[in-house]
Amino acid sequence: MQRYFIETAIENARISGEDARHIERVMRMKEGDQIVVVAQNTAYICTIEGFEGDEVMVVSTGQTIPSPELPIHVTVACGLPKGDKLELITQKATELGMFALLPFDAERSIVKWDKKKGAKKQERLQKIAKEAAEQAHRTHVPAVYEPVTFKQLLQEIDQFDSVFIADEEDAKAEKRTRFADKLKNEYDKKSKSMLIIFGPEGGISRKESESLLQAGAQTMSLGPRILRAETAPLYALSAISYEFE
Repeated sequence: MQRYFIETAIENARISGEDARHIERVMRMKEGDQIVVVAQNTAYICTIEGFEGDEVMVVSTGQTIPSPELPIHVTVACGLPKGDKLELITQKATELGMFALLPFDAERSIVKWDKKKGAKKQERLQKIAKEAAEQAHRTHVPAVYEPVTFKQLLQEIDQFDSVFIADEEDAKAEKRTRFADKLKNEYDKKSKSMLIIFGPEGGISRKESESLLQAGAQTMSLGPRILRAETAPLYALSAISYEFE
């Protein structure tokens, strides 16, 4: 069944905007057809009652669908990458269970966030996250935040139970603590929130790495190979899913 997110309680369920047009014009649904409506992080099986202007009226059958969400909230912080890589990260990381995306202006970020076009770009990324959440049958749409400075990123660290940074220097070391072992420790501690930090092309600078480690972050080894900026977050989320799910 098609899945749609609403911001109101299920008792006041109405689907409007692009989603309503998709139901009526693309899916060509009619009264009596069933869809899945996600309200307040719960997925309900609903029946279409009718169409009123640009809105679709639905009513819950009382049936819900179990949540597929990760048992730990994982926020991905990535240094602003080039091209459309941020869109790729948003889409695929949402499919893999990301809770939120926090881009930041890293020392080695070549691309700078255009303040004039920033709102539209953030809106587009949020739309990509919503569509990916629907496709993956999730009950949570990851928040895509406006990029922050590195200093602001440091200030966010205390809000998480654990913080990891992907440092390519760690990948080059002969002796590494496996990421799987560190994740098992977090699982045993029943950590509820995690921040995983990745650099842009070129990685995290030595200065940034030292500052993050001093603030309480720890390194995560993603194997002996150097991964691209858009690949590393997906690798890490896959490892987290394997350990926690």
